[in-house]
Amino acid sequence: MDKNQVKRIVFKFGTNILKNEEGDICLSRLYSFIEDIAKLYKEGKEVLIVTSGAVGLGVKKLGLKTPETTVDKQAAASIGQPMLIEIWQDGFDRFGINISQILLIEDDFSVRKRYLSLRSTLSRLLEAGIIPVINQNDVILPSELEHVSFSDNDKLSALVASKLDADLLVMVSDIDGLFDKNPKEYSDAKLIPIVNKVTPKIEKLATGASLGGRGGMITKLNAAKVVTNSGSMAMIVNGLTPNIIRKIFTEENAGTLFLSNNKLSSKQRWIAYATNVRGEIIVNKGAKEALIEKQKSLLSVGVLDIKGKFDAGEVVCILDENKEEFARGVANYNSTECEKIAGKHSYEIKEILGYMQSDDLINKDNLVIL
Repeated sequence: MDKNQVKRIVFKFGTNILKNEEGDICLSRLYSFIEDIAKLYKEGKEVLIVTSGAVGLGVKKLGLKTPETTVDKQAAASIGQPMLIEIWQDGFDRFGINISQILLIEDDFSVRKRYLSLRSTLSRLLEAGIIPVINQNDVILPSELEHVSFSDNDKLSALVASKLDADLLVMVSDIDGLFDKNPKEYSDAKLIPIVNKVTPKIEKLATGASLGGRGGMITKLNAAKVVTNSGSMAMIVNGLTPNIIRKIFTEENAGTLFLSNNKLSSKQRWIAYATNVRGEIIVNKGAKEALIEKQKSLLSVGVLDIKGKFDAGEVVCILDENKEEFARGVANYNSTECEKIAGKHSYEIKEILGYMQSDDLINKDNLVIL
């Protein structure tokens, strides 16, 4: 799909691109973004915004330079979030555009009922001409800021884009795009304008997290992989470039464009990119070949080991003998049951458990090869 043919766009704005040197929101820059987004909206584009910045705004109100504890971060988020949404609302009010506020946690994507409810709500807002402004809910879960963070909202924006069938995800950062080498270390580094597929070779070009944020190039590449594998496109652009959002659709090399690849169904996207996956099933070489080459269901006889605790109906990772993940699927049995029948033939399941709710651990219709 050509960029100019896109209908639904997700814009992701990171902390560093929204704040100024004093740590406040740079209103002139933000309002410039809003002006260009408003023009796209008036042209008939559907727009969703994923924004960072709540913690940074709240920290100053707490009298801190930086949050020292998780509780500090949570308190700062609770202070900063209403301030942040008010700034976005004020900007769009100038163009007669209404917005809504959506605060999300990882379970909103990993629990299928919640995911379907979220999808319906966002679809209804877009249908009504409302621009959803989305952020992660840093207030309620410490883990959101520590172990299973959305990684500076890059992962969150990718999940929103892929699961809402967006045509394009635009990650507005403080770098021009993906380079063939680190531009901060090499003066001859060249921008890569188009990436056909996010391969391991491309991933090696990533550098670490940016100052003041939780993400970096690696999280942006991961986000691009999620989106492109869902049949959409992704871009990394420099928000410090004047009128960059307008240039996305008027200039050929406005940043780095990641082209779409596979088109997964809604259910496949939920399985492949489910968050908070709690369990792992390690399989032998024969089972891996059956899943990949023959598109078969996963049978208990091919299972070597079970890791983690999970219930039937939850998404689990499938690993090969080298402990490398190559697939995900919905388990038909919980982890305790899986441990008991691992390595056993299907006809032995009823004898071991006293019942058999399925003759496979993961049905081929609920399995996605990564």
